[in-house]
Amino acid sequence: MRFEMSSFVPLHVHSSFSPAWGLHHPEKLCLAARNMGITRMALTDRNGLYGIPHFIQCAQEAGIAPIIGSEAVTRDHRAVILVQDQTGYENLCRLLSDLHCRKNFDLPSSLARYRDGLCILTDDTGVLKSLKKISSENLFVEMSPGHQMHRALALARDTGLSPVATTRTLFLDPEDHTLHRVLRAIHLNTRLSRLTASDVAAERDLLLSHERIADYFPHCPEALENTARIADRCFTDWNYSGFIFPSFNGMDDAKACETLRKKAMDGAVWRYGRITPELLKRFEREFVLIRDKGFAHYFMVVEELARRCKRTCGRGSAAASLVAYCLGITHVDPMKYNLFFERFLNEGRVDPPDIDIDFPWDERDDILDFAFARYGSRRTAMVANQVSFRARGALREVAKVFGIPAVEIKAFTRRLSGFGRASKTGDRVYNHPLFSGEKIDGKWREIISIASKLDGQLRHLSLHCGGLIIVPDEIRRYVPVQVSAKGLPVIQWEKEQTEAAGLVKIDILGNRSLAVIRDAIAAVKSSTGVEIDYARMKPLEDPVTRKLIRDGRTMGCFYI
Repeated sequence: MRFEMSSFVPLHVHSSFSPAWGLHHPEKLCLAARNMGITRMALTDRNGLYGIPHFIQCAQEAGIAPIIGSEAVTRDHRAVILVQDQTGYENLCRLLSDLHCRKNFDLPSSLARYRDGLCILTDDTGVLKSLKKISSENLFVEMSPGHQMHRALALARDTGLSPVATTRTLFLDPEDHTLHRVLRAIHLNTRLSRLTASDVAAERDLLLSHERIADYFPHCPEALENTARIADRCFTDWNYSGFIFPSFNGMDDAKACETLRKKAMDGAVWRYGRITPELLKRFEREFVLIRDKGFAHYFMVVEELARRCKRTCGRGSAAASLVAYCLGITHVDPMKYNLFFERFLNEGRVDPPDIDIDFPWDERDDILDFAFARYGSRRTAMVANQVSFRARGALREVAKVFGIPAVEIKAFTRRLSGFGRASKTGDRVYNHPLFSGEKIDGKWREIISIASKLDGQLRHLSLHCGGLIIVPDEIRRYVPVQVSAKGLPVIQWEKEQTEAAGLVKIDILGNRSLAVIRDAIAAVKSSTGVEIDYARMKPLEDPVTRKLIRDGRTMGCFYI
C-alpha cells in the first residue's frame, strides 16, 4: 500500500487504549488526522500496544500509514519508542513485557538492551545521555509545545542530538481536557480539585495540522522536518494475514501430521469399531484441509490437554469435526448427525477458528497449570479482557471525583443496572421509571454527561474466561505480556485483537455440570459397583433418561 507523504508526521499520539490517560478510539484519531491532510501517524499508547491491531485496521481504512510505537513511562524516566522493522517490533514487545513483569525494571538499560530496530524520542536527560554513550543513531530529543521546549532545544544542542517535534496528542478539542482530568482523578483516587499540573496532560496536547504546529517552531524548522525523516525509517505496511500455531512436542509439520493421522485413525476404530468407506471419505476430506491449513499442531495440543481429564465437553463449531470426535476432543458424532465440518474450518476462512473445551469447574486450574508447565510461560499466556466503564460504575466514579458524598452516590446509582454501556448513562437515568418525577440538579446533570463519555476507556486488564495462547517460540515476540492478579501471564489484547493478529487460542472453560456428572458417576460406582464410561455413554438412547428430560426432572430443576 502506497501513501502520499505529508510534511508533519504525528509521532506521539495517545488513544483510549492508554489506560487512565488517553481519550479517543484509534478510528476517531485516524479520521481526524485524515481530515487535516495527515497521511502518516504513529500510535504510542502508554506502556503498551493495547490497541495496535485496531489502530492498523483503522489507519489503513482511513488511508493513513500506521507507525507502531509506545510511550514507556516509569517513575523516573520516559521515552517514546517507534518501531522501524520486525526486529524492532519484537524488541518493543519484550521491553514492554519487562516493564510490567520485572520489579527492578530500568528504562535506560532496557532501551540499551532492546535498541535494535527502534527509534527513540525523549526529553529525558538521563535516558538521552545513557543511550548516547552507546550510539547516537535513531536517538532524538523530543520538543513539544507546552513542555519546556526551550529546555529541550538546549538539551539537543548540548548533546549534539537532533530535535524532533511532537504534540503529545491526547485531545482533538480543548474541551477534551475536562474529561482527561476526570480520568486522572479516578485513576489517582482523588478529587478534581486536588489534581496538580504534574498529574495531567497539558491543555496544548492536541492533534495539530502541519500549518498549526509550524507556528510553534519558527526557530527550529529542523524539528518538523525530522518527523518525516523518522517516519521514512519506520515500517508501515503491517499485515496480520497468517495464523500463529503452537508447536507440538518439537515436531516438524510432517511429523505432526503423521502423528495426528495415526491418533485420529486409532480413535476412529475406538469410536466406530471399523472404518467404513463413507467414514474414510469424510476423514480424508477433513484431514487434508487440517494439514493444508497448518492445524495439525493445534489439534495435537488440544488433544493433549483434553486427555488430562476423563470428563470434557468440546463444543462450538469444532463439534462438527470428525477428527476432533475421533481424538476424544468432542463427544457428538458428526457422522450420525450429519454435521457440517466447513462451519469450523474451510478454505475461505480467514479468521482463526478455535476449539472450546469444558472441564469440571474445579479441575480447570489444574489443566492450566499443566499447560504452563508443559509449554512454559515463555510460550504460553492467557488472553485478556480489556476492562472499561459500565453505566453505573462510570456514574459512581465520576460522582466520587466531584466530591459527592458516598451515601448520596449509593442512593442515586443503586437504581441502575451494572451492565449497561457508559454511553447510555443519560438514557438510563432520564428514561428510568425509578427517576420519574425526580428533579436532577445541575451538578448531577454534569456528572451524567461526563460519565456517558467514558465508554471504551481502557481501565485495566483482566483474564478472559478461558482463552489460552501457545506459540511455537516466544509469546513476547508477538505481543507484550503482563501478569494477572492470579499470577498468570496475560497478553495485552482481548479476544478480537488476538484473533485479528493471527494468534490461535484454545478456550479452557470451567463447567459445573461436568463436575456434577463426575460426582454422579462416582456415586453410582460407590453404591452399585457399576462403572459408567463417560466417553461412551449415550443417555439419549435410554428411554428412561429421555422421559426424565421430557418431564423436566433434570438437575436444572433443583436450582429453582
